[in-house]
Amino acid sequence: MSYKGLLIALAIIGLWGGHLFYILSYVDPDPLTVMFWVHLFVQGYLYTGLFITGHDAMHGTVSKNKTVNKVLGFVATILFAGMSYNRLIKHHFDHHRYPGSEKDPDFNINTQNFWLWWLTFMRRYTTIGQIIFMAVAYNVLKIWFSEQAIILFWVVPAFLGTLQLFYFGTYLPHKYPHTEEMLPHNARSLKKNHVWAMVSCYFFGYHYEHHSYPGIPWWRLYKIREKGLSRAEILKHQH
Repeated sequence: MSYKGLLIALAIIGLWGGHLFYILSYVDPDPLTVMFWVHLFVQGYLYTGLFITGHDAMHGTVSKNKTVNKVLGFVATILFAGMSYNRLIKHHFDHHRYPGSEKDPDFNINTQNFWLWWLTFMRRYTTIGQIIFMAVAYNVLKIWFSEQAIILFWVVPAFLGTLQLFYFGTYLPHKYPHTEEMLPHNARSLKKNHVWAMVSCYFFGYHYEHHSYPGIPWWRLYKIREKGLSRAEILKHQH
């Protein structure tokens, strides 16, 4: 059994937690310094990786052990923003069943405006339990760290990660116009550039490939893109 997916997931969770502790403890939360912005965006990127880890767990690609897979998915989504793993699974599978349609919980048929769509996206996934969890976590963190550091290094990067995930993982791949080349997933992919694909959203911009092969972990999506399979070839492979 390959443990690569498990090791990658643990590395992302560890880097997120280690870097968060470091910046809360030792970095001056002063927006006038260059290093503040470096650490802010690094933490935002790690937040994105945290959710991508939870997303891969939903597809069962973190570990072949179902219990380990579920535990890591639960941990990753809780750490991201106190989100309900089970609620995410339900909505995400509906997204794969009905991508870019009125039945797609991630799509907005009423507007293609980025910010309005993002707000409805956020509202759909926010729960009372999540708000309570985050409020408790905030007050616990206040015991050890300053409120300024918590807001700038814990809260803001989470929103940056959410924007990154939404822009590259939902808005760009699924927004109108839907063309024939996007069928049957109503999804498009970034142009092939593996460096940019990794920097922008952990290869998640290769979104047509993800919908075509949901059982492929994020760190292998570039290999599917590298093959340059046509839509007809992908459909043939699926059947």
